[in-house]
Amino acid sequence: MLSKKLVTNILRGNKCIFCGKYGLYRLSDKRIKCKTCKSIYSLNKLKTDLEVLYFFYIELSARKAAKELGISYNSVSRRYMQFRVEIANYSDFEMGKLKGEIEIDESYFGGKRKGKRGRGAYNKAIVFGILERNGKVSITVVNDTTAKTLMDEISEKTEKGSVFFTDCFKSYKSLKQFGKHMKVNHQKTFGKGHNHINGLEGFWSYAKERFMKYHGINNKNYPLYLKEMALKDAFTCTFSVLHGTCS
Repeated sequence: MLSKKLVTNILRGNKCIFCGKYGLYRLSDKRIKCKTCKSIYSLNKLKTDLEVLYFFYIELSARKAAKELGISYNSVSRRYMQFRVEIANYSDFEMGKLKGEIEIDESYFGGKRKGKRGRGAYNKAIVFGILERNGKVSITVVNDTTAKTLMDEISEKTEKGSVFFTDCFKSYKSLKQFGKHMKVNHQKTFGKGHNHINGLEGFWSYAKERFMKYHGINNKNYPLYLKEMALKDAFTCTFSVLHGTCS
């Protein structure tokens, strides 16, 4: 998280946003240049970018943000997608292997369509989730829910010896090779005590509720939107400085 003092110094042109050093000077075209790293950038464009980032953070639509800022919709929409890509890249880089008590589940995302729901639903994105309790959540769009596909994801993203909580789906049958496997039988009862997958099911509900405001999302972009939701608390103070509310 960026401090109020740092953000203020950056927006005033006192400190370089790239290297964090002092010693910037203005060019004839009103841009500024850093004496240390030689970066050249516009403070006006930087502030606009941060304003767009703020509207992205509070989940204002790209169309409304464009109207508020007096810039084109395409410009805002393009920035929004760039933010999502950066969040996904950061999330993948920082994730590491999940461990401890781990919840595992899949869900299906897409518009409302007639026909089968849940597992086997036609023409929907299959999203596989792995949640470390009191930790991070890994979100991946998969091609199918076969045992091989799901076990490969689990092997890559979790540490052996963890405790895994799932429902009774047949593809999880061999999960015991990675650690203790606890099953939640939803046909008989919902989870009790520690034996549940409420954390991940809560995330699915939250994500689907948030998706209702979007007018169609390409299946290939679902991971970007989901990882955005899982990492939404970043840069709070940065946004607050722009609007004079950071203490």
